Amino acid sequence: DDTTVVGLISGGDKAAYRDEVLKLSEWCFANYLALNISKTKEMVIDYRRHRADHTPLFINGYCVERVSTFKFLGTHIAEDLSWSANTSAVVKKTQQRLHFLRVLRKNSLEEKLLVAFYRSTIKSVLAYCITVRYAVCSAADRRALQRVIKTAQKIIGCPLPSLEDISSSRCLLQSQENNQRPLPSWTVPVQPPALW
Repeated sequence: DDTTVVGLISGGDKAAYRDEVLKLSEWCFANYLALNISKTKEMVIDYRRHRADHTPLFINGYCVERVSTFKFLGTHIAEDLSWSANTSAVVKKTQQRLHFLRVLRKNSLEEKLLVAFYRSTIKSVLAYCITVRYAVCSAADRRALQRVIKTAQKIIGCPLPSLEDISSSRCLLQSQENNQRPLPSWTVPVQPPALW
């Protein structure tokens, strides 16, 4: 359904990148698939001090829209690789869900059920992709996300894990899971045969 092409432009040579896009277009045509150019987006991440203007990308004669942020697998990615756009989207989504938490509280739902609602609808949004973004997001982004947790604490009336605690526990859990996975066969050292 959705396809992503990632290309590296080095030394100002865009030929390899444009060739990949052309190959994708040809593959789609050969397999009776249509690329919807109006839904196709291009994002350029450029780390150079003096950014050059990039020529527009054309597919089948149609110009592809260039965007500064892009939503990929539920995460907003910005061309400067900051997490502010993603944080704003997460805060907006959780604020909407805090409204329902308030409604449940006003209807005298017990604390245990309020916490369950918080964990399933708010904490899950806050924790999504946290092992990647928490360490690199700005202090302002962290404060904005922590405010959501503090608001939920006030509504529910009991302490909740902080954003840092959520991040630490998720990172620890992920590292434990990674340690329990068997290594691929090509990474396991092979014992040399005995010579005698």
